[in-house]
Amino acid sequence: MNHPARLALGAVVLAASLSAAPASAVGTRTFQLDSFSDFKGGDLTGVSVDSSGHVRAGLNLGSMPIPDASSVWSAVELPDGAALIGTANYGKVYRVDGGRAEIAATTGQMAVSSMAIAWNGDVILGTFPEGKLYKISANSKGVTATVFATLPGAEDVWGLAFDPKAKALYAATGPEGKLFRVDQGGKEQVFFDSEEAHLMSVAVDDAGTVYAGSSGKGLLYKVTGPGRASVLYDFDADEVRAIAPGKNGTLYAIANKYTEMAPLPKKPAASGPPPPQTLKPQHPGEGVLMRFDKDGTAEPMLEDGDTHYISLALGDDGLPFVGTGAEGRVYSVDDNHLARMVADTAERQVGAMVMSGKRRFIATSDPVVFHEIKGAGGADAVWTSKTLDAGLRASWGRLSWRSEGTVELSTRSGNTQTPDATWSAWSAGLNADGPVKSPAARFVQIRARWNRDANAVLREVSLAFLTDNARAIVTSVEAGQKTLARSLRTGVVASGGEITKPSGTVKITWKVDNPDLDELRYRVSYRLDSQSTWRSALKPGEKLTKTDYEWDTTTLPEGLYRIMVEATDELANPPDHVTRHSLESGTILVDNTPPVFTKAPTMNGRKLSGTVADGVGPIARIEVSIAGTDEWRPIFPTDGIFDEATESFDANLAALVPPGSHILAVRAYDTAGNMVSRDVEAR
Repeated sequence: MNHPARLALGAVVLAASLSAAPASAVGTRTFQLDSFSDFKGGDLTGVSVDSSGHVRAGLNLGSMPIPDASSVWSAVELPDGAALIGTANYGKVYRVDGGRAEIAATTGQMAVSSMAIAWNGDVILGTFPEGKLYKISANSKGVTATVFATLPGAEDVWGLAFDPKAKALYAATGPEGKLFRVDQGGKEQVFFDSEEAHLMSVAVDDAGTVYAGSSGKGLLYKVTGPGRASVLYDFDADEVRAIAPGKNGTLYAIANKYTEMAPLPKKPAASGPPPPQTLKPQHPGEGVLMRFDKDGTAEPMLEDGDTHYISLALGDDGLPFVGTGAEGRVYSVDDNHLARMVADTAERQVGAMVMSGKRRFIATSDPVVFHEIKGAGGADAVWTSKTLDAGLRASWGRLSWRSEGTVELSTRSGNTQTPDATWSAWSAGLNADGPVKSPAARFVQIRARWNRDANAVLREVSLAFLTDNARAIVTSVEAGQKTLARSLRTGVVASGGEITKPSGTVKITWKVDNPDLDELRYRVSYRLDSQSTWRSALKPGEKLTKTDYEWDTTTLPEGLYRIMVEATDELANPPDHVTRHSLESGTILVDNTPPVFTKAPTMNGRKLSGTVADGVGPIARIEVSIAGTDEWRPIFPTDGIFDEATESFDANLAALVPPGSHILAVRAYDTAGNMVSRDVEAR
């Protein structure tokens, strides 16, 4: 079974895989970068990284800002190689050609949400919020677009597709979820009326079959004639954003699932031109690219849980490209499910793109920039890692990598998370493994250039480093009975609640702040609270490296103890570099002997009296039960407070013991859970 390439776009811990070396390495560690998530985290200018973690020279992009434009919604390539870009600033269309961008037409609508080249090379524009189609010629410059058709009941024209064989234009609309067919004279008819509120996308394959995607349930429809439609696929998504027919009867579609979406634009109530409008989700969604073969079999090709897909285009070779709605990236995937990030723009969103024909380009939003694809590789192909954090000031060791072909690597370092003017300059380039010359610092970046071999493939990068030897600090020491003992000594604890189960073993746990991640060894000692001599709790020769210990107290005198935990980094450093830190616990009660009744329980009528004492104390609970009922009821000591090692009781049990002769069981607990019981007859 084929599985989609899953793009792991989450944050990388320590910016890369940080592997600890064995103790003999004296604290040496390594940044290891060998996966997609490791390589994609930084800046990828003119390079691509695939899902196997291989970095190559990628698309060489031009960059031409269009300052007056607001949000790219649509684009087409004209037969002469010029590009038309549909935007949201009063529904303007920009023509990009010869390194210049100029206004080709203005509709006065919120946005030109879709475009298609139709009859005689004219360009049809789909807009919202008035459900109008506009027509301009391919050579229009600065004109006011003329209304070509008004689609009844439609407010939003989300998608357009032209069928050159049938010479018909199809328009996907909302808010009534209708698919319109329009002829060359502008006459429209409803070709398919879905049950969804919006049809977001439409495409026509070479056989003349029409496909439409909805917003709401995320349905992909196959429409074979007027009113004849079937659901080709039900996505677990909120929208089918774009559709692209491929080669040999294949079909590609992108769909998105959102946790929250911005409301769809509304028609302005006031007269006059509508304001600019951008449709975007409140938070990045989850995108999926699906491929369907000529028989309709679905195969997921890409899935991304961290961003949604906005645009879809096919290359000259038929491979799909998707543009993201966050981070402004373009991904591609081949039939073997090898995914590649082929472009990483500085803008937020890839609004539209054309990846085949005379001029390939990527049009982005926030801000609007036209990126012409000039080719692949070149001197500007540079990969820069995410900032790598050693945690402490580090001295850098050997930089090594695996590659096919020649790449040049260099480094820079500094003490701020974001590189700034205080960082060092980039070091001289290395063409083979070698020592890093960047100064000691907490943060470092690695850069690779493809200036000598445009076909080189970078597969793995590692950088050894040694941090300053920071002392590990024991921040807390906890023991199984300590909290109970302390609360009983400082507060009033009424009868009731769960009694501690008696045990001769006390579990000790501790927390440590270990800033340089050295392997640590721990030593555990104990002393009576009334003494000053510490004794080891460990067995002779025992090496403790975990942060908990089972302390056997069965042979110890009863009383209050304290525990001390010492942490050392002796396993990772030579003797003259070893650091130590210790922390002492609060008091821990060791009590393995049950209390005794110094005055046996007696009944005088329905009054029960007696005295119970413990060697350490205090007494925690006294309770009684009528034999055979197994229902225990608490009683208080005479003074009403369980706070002493000896407690007397004198309780009236008239409400508990009915008339007649009964055997009562009386039991008492100390704070360690040890229990003593006696029977007494009530007449």
